[in-house]
Amino acid sequence: MLSRLLIKWDAIVERSLSSAALRGYATAVQQKQETQGTFTTNNWENARPYSELPGPSKYEMLRGILPGASQLFNQTILVRFFPIQILKPIPKCVFHKKTFIEIIRTMTHIYGDIYRFPSVFGRPEMVMNFNPNDYPIIFRNEGIWPERRTFGTLYYHRKVHRKDFFQDVEGLLTTRGEEWGKIRTAVNPVLMQPKNARLYLNTLLEVNDEFLERIRHIRDPLTLEVPDDFIDDINRLTLEGVVSIALNTRLGMIHKNRDSPESKTLLKEIRNFFALSEEIELKISIWKIIKTPTFHKLMKTLDTLIVLCNKYIDEALKRIDSDSEGKFTSEVGKEKSVLEKLLKIDRKIAVVMAMDMMMAGVDTTSSTLTGILFCIAKNPEKQQKLFEELKSILPNKDSRLTIENMTNLPYLRACIKEGMRYHPIIIGTNRQLPNEVVLSGYRIPAGIDISVASNLLLRNEKFVEEPNKYIPERWLRNDNEGKKYQLNNPFLFLPFGFGPRSCVGKRIVDLELEVTLARLVRNFMIEFNYSTENAFTQKLIFLPAIPLKFRFAERKE
Repeated sequence: MLSRLLIKWDAIVERSLSSAALRGYATAVQQKQETQGTFTTNNWENARPYSELPGPSKYEMLRGILPGASQLFNQTILVRFFPIQILKPIPKCVFHKKTFIEIIRTMTHIYGDIYRFPSVFGRPEMVMNFNPNDYPIIFRNEGIWPERRTFGTLYYHRKVHRKDFFQDVEGLLTTRGEEWGKIRTAVNPVLMQPKNARLYLNTLLEVNDEFLERIRHIRDPLTLEVPDDFIDDINRLTLEGVVSIALNTRLGMIHKNRDSPESKTLLKEIRNFFALSEEIELKISIWKIIKTPTFHKLMKTLDTLIVLCNKYIDEALKRIDSDSEGKFTSEVGKEKSVLEKLLKIDRKIAVVMAMDMMMAGVDTTSSTLTGILFCIAKNPEKQQKLFEELKSILPNKDSRLTIENMTNLPYLRACIKEGMRYHPIIIGTNRQLPNEVVLSGYRIPAGIDISVASNLLLRNEKFVEEPNKYIPERWLRNDNEGKKYQLNNPFLFLPFGFGPRSCVGKRIVDLELEVTLARLVRNFMIEFNYSTENAFTQKLIFLPAIPLKFRFAERKE
């Protein structure tokens, strides 16, 4: 049964790849010359064909992942449908129960810095690239509307399963091409301009005041440590902040309504979304052939998130519609919500963007903040240096951050960047290029998924000086101490992606991290008296995997 289904879907995928390759197989001289001399025309002509790019066959992948896979297929099927081009044989079941990161690291050891990840069960073929010299070529050839493969299950949910709700307006997460470009152009002025993001400072300060009081309430009076499940409080902080910005609504998740069933369900389903998506999107799944139990669980989770998010959005819409003169916003003294600003552009886009902010902005920001706190807690001399900077603009613990005094906090921003380098939460990004390019001496056809796995190189001494040390000074332009630690390749550090396709919530996340870290360090001396080895586990993103028993000691000055 499995072999028949695999044959069927193998034929479908091969046809789609062939047509995509034929459409985009361009080799313009101008494009050859625009790779900044990395490959001359002579090098282009001497580049090796894509068919010679190393990598496992489909059978090898299945043999390495599925127990008993070698017995699933007879010799005739192997010869016909799994042409084997083996450089080094993959041991049986070597990938079984391994994370995607563990799999690709093993394959990098076998095949080198660039190799093919084969198409299996309807998943497109992908090129894994660990050569930073190729990254400028990839991004400089991405085209006007950069293409990257979206999550297939999320696309299915919005385009097929709940088409009645989305009505062909699926937002930035699942759209491509010109349609994506139109939405991105509409939302950029609201979300991507730093001056507009900073207008939400007072909103985030209000949320952070509650978070600091929560820490004081839950920490042990003797040890000053917070409970093991402190990640739940961090998640509540980030969700409360996102909803406050997106909808100008307070859910009360930090204190007032933290035990409400609705709040708990919302947080649970957001976590389920990341966990289930990892099972389907990063691991081998046959959901495109057979709708598996995990697939159905994910669809149910996404359905629940629509109901919960749309409830809050509907309440905000009613409030906005009934407040034509803007009295509500002026009474509260806050900036207009992202929802209200986007309503002036397109109502459906406004709703979907608000929903995406709630779904995608919690675990990502929480994991990033956790990684930064680990670094700050484990490096007290850097924390003290940050405290001195903060004290210069906040002489007292109750001094307030303002848009004006936040403009001169270079060490705060350096601490955040170095924390994101030390504990990245995603592997990197990917692109499908409109033209053929040469990467590491191989011709890569147009339309092939290329994974820029840059974040997995940020702790590699080949590319980063002293990679296992937390050195915020490496991000300070005029710091003599930090100059020797600076990254030489600007395409290596991509915490929010790159270019037009970078994370649309980057400015909001930056502000959230700056406000939260500044408020925490100004009020507390932060310690973590446990090992941070294996502190994160890979799901769709990297999530904390150990108890977050941070120690928050009150500062006396």
